[in-house]
Amino acid sequence: MSGILSALIPDAPGYLPYWQLLVSVTAIINGLQNFFSMKAARKIYNNVATNEPVTPLQARTFGIWTLTSGVVRWYCAYNIHQKVVYDMTLFTYLLAFAHFSLELLVFRSAKPNPGSMSPVVVSTSSLIWMLTQYDFYVRK
Repeated sequence: MSGILSALIPDAPGYLPYWQLLVSVTAIINGLQNFFSMKAARKIYNNVATNEPVTPLQARTFGIWTLTSGVVRWYCAYNIHQKVVYDMTLFTYLLAFAHFSLELLVFRSAKPNPGSMSPVVVSTSSLIWMLTQYDFYVRK
């Protein structure tokens, strides 16, 4: 059993590959949830004052977007030295940061709470971590 588990662990130095794996698994689970329930999307897009409720279509679209980000981050966990994969993963965090920041600050479809702030914290910390470790992981 330990051989199977060790085969699932990324084979790269440092903790960033493990972080990518953790974030990707979380994103994949969250993305799949959005196909069966609007609960997760409603935790994020929770500002009912805008009078724009979350629809099933929006939840599924958010689910696909989250699944796509999760798959890219999964690939990064195992291929962190490949520049293209690393760069694409960076962009998933940049896009997530931009999206959630805009929804909180500009469009106001979300109010600050754990559901809406956790993607901001994860995307910000991941962006900073990946940018500061770029030369360590990316093979030129």
